Amino acid sequence: MRLWPGTSLPLGATFDGIGTNIAVFSDVADAVEVCVFDADGGEERVELPERSGSVWHGYLPDLTAGTAYGFRVQGPWDPARGARCNPNKLLLDPYARAVVGEVTWGPEVFGHEWDAPATMSTTDSAPAVPRALVVNPYFDWGTDQLLLRPWAETVIYEVHVKGATQRHPKVDDETRGTYAGIADPSFVDHLLALGVTTVELLPVHEFVRDAHLLERGLSNYWGYNSLGFFAPHHEYSHRHVLGQGGVGQQVQDFKQMVKSLHEAGIEVILDVVYNHTAEGNHLGPTLSFKGLDNAAYYRLVDDDPQHYTDYTGTGNTLNMRNPYVLQLVMDSLRYWATEMHVDGFRFDLASALARSLHEVDKLSAFFDLVQQDPVISRMKLIAEPWDIGEGGYQVGNFPPQWAEWNGRYRDCIRDHWGHGHSGLGEFAYRISGSSDLYEAAGRAPHASINFVTAHDGFTLRDLVTYEQKRNEANGEDNRDGESNNRNWNCGVEGPTDDEAVNALRARQQRNMLTTLLLSQGVPMLLGGDEIGRTQQGNNNAYCQDNEISWLDWEHADRELAAFVSGLTTLRRAHPTFRRRRFFQGYDVTGEGPALAWFRPDGGEMTGGDWTDGDAGSLAIFLGGSALEMGPRGEQITDDDFLWLVNAGHEPVEMHLPARVDGPVWCCVIDTERGLVEPDASAPLPDARVVTVGGRAQVLLIGRRDER
Repeated sequence: MRLWPGTSLPLGATFDGIGTNIAVFSDVADAVEVCVFDADGGEERVELPERSGSVWHGYLPDLTAGTAYGFRVQGPWDPARGARCNPNKLLLDPYARAVVGEVTWGPEVFGHEWDAPATMSTTDSAPAVPRALVVNPYFDWGTDQLLLRPWAETVIYEVHVKGATQRHPKVDDETRGTYAGIADPSFVDHLLALGVTTVELLPVHEFVRDAHLLERGLSNYWGYNSLGFFAPHHEYSHRHVLGQGGVGQQVQDFKQMVKSLHEAGIEVILDVVYNHTAEGNHLGPTLSFKGLDNAAYYRLVDDDPQHYTDYTGTGNTLNMRNPYVLQLVMDSLRYWATEMHVDGFRFDLASALARSLHEVDKLSAFFDLVQQDPVISRMKLIAEPWDIGEGGYQVGNFPPQWAEWNGRYRDCIRDHWGHGHSGLGEFAYRISGSSDLYEAAGRAPHASINFVTAHDGFTLRDLVTYEQKRNEANGEDNRDGESNNRNWNCGVEGPTDDEAVNALRARQQRNMLTTLLLSQGVPMLLGGDEIGRTQQGNNNAYCQDNEISWLDWEHADRELAAFVSGLTTLRRAHPTFRRRRFFQGYDVTGEGPALAWFRPDGGEMTGGDWTDGDAGSLAIFLGGSALEMGPRGEQITDDDFLWLVNAGHEPVEMHLPARVDGPVWCCVIDTERGLVEPDASAPLPDARVVTVGGRAQVLLIGRRDER
């Protein structure tokens, strides 16, 4: 191969239409070889000729798009000091834009000898590990750009690329379970009918399937085992399904999916895993980062650098104190934003990214870089605000431009509807936007990503069907998965033919979905909850790439889906339920933003009622006469609403408060009857008392002629 000096930036393999510039970071290397593979797997090695600082680079004028390559590093092997260079191991480019092949598990993929962790392995790993592909970056985006939908208008749908359409009868066989399946009109139409504005995809970065799972006939289905932070996972390409995915077509497939969703007005958010990699702990494989510069890429134990600091529960933690690791993460984010056109990111175990020394630090370098970045700072940024380390639970503590998965919202709503004892004060804070968590720091209600269920845990249907997890299929004797789920099976464990129990379960699902869509903040639906998806009680289906996890379209609960569609229609039509700012005061004056809380007897809640009253029943008045000021100074107004909540088992007579006289009240939601009519105009038969069924809620709208 011809080889020229090339440049140290950009990192990775950059194809310019003629040849390819190669650049890779390693501060510890003595030499770096680039290994190029032909179609038959033959390998040709050439040493990169230039070193600029800690970046090794060269330009290969004969290296074209579609060519597979990797690295080998000459350098120190001294695990006791944190050095794990081994030229016998083919290493994946951390900046690989596409990956071909998978890990074939065996002794050769480990940098150390199988039975001697301190001894360097001399077995070549090239036949058993994935390789990077040189990618042609050109794609016709047309006029596509980031949608930048306001947070207040956002409804998120969390879903797995494969699970979404693998069983969808209207999606073609060759595109089911792929990026193309997500873009299929039948699935997009479902999203639009639901009122979804934003799809949040479980990890699509190239990931590795663990050996111990494959041995049990399982796999890393969720994808939280990243290896390539720039590469869309190859198995989700329909060309891979057809046996045509060996030339990096997953990049084109991903871009086409984003373009199609954008054309429908739907944003794309990626669930990204920058806190750890698939290389595991000191006994894990050497696939990329370990062999390039182990001590730079990973956090090692200070007084024992043979071992890894683990804030993630996966064996390792990326070293966000190293400038090249920070650059890797920021370059990856910008790549997905500018080259792949995604609209935002949800950061898995985000607290781990903010650990400068040991504690989680809001002033960490990572937050500083995000804050000042002209691209990333404009995007939707969502933190999973915890990790497993000491002090890792950080709900409410992320910087102002971030939103957070609000774990306290999830717990409260489950407690309120499942057990009727979340505490009225806690319930009031959660449904009104969690001002106690976010307002003092100048954040808005959209800082709270509200959810009742997510990929990790029970589905909504299982939440009301099981009290005990059923994870035997995971092969860990039901020891894995959360045991404290705040769930209630409505009196019978598992599926039943009891009509009363099934009716209650249906009502409980409607209750939690209604609360979610009427709460201030940003609602997130778990994909499949709207059609009654069950995982048969498995609350940790991370390894179930089968019917347990895939959405079951054949047995979809169409009535529930229609109910959710009605809820999102109501939310979209009424800014009362998606305010940009927190409520100010509780006085019902009609002159400004109004929020008031009432007992079932119609009296306004006082201090003692929050602790001594009926823990499950209250009425919430939402005044719409003057919500807030619009972006150009316009006054935003809406109808008045009275939200009647009864988490108790018996029906409750709710007396309409005298202080909200004036409008004609009409029922738009009744979860007992499964009623949702956003345009309802029929007045209540009794204008003063409304009976709210046991474990149910009613939403009334106040119609005024002048409105």
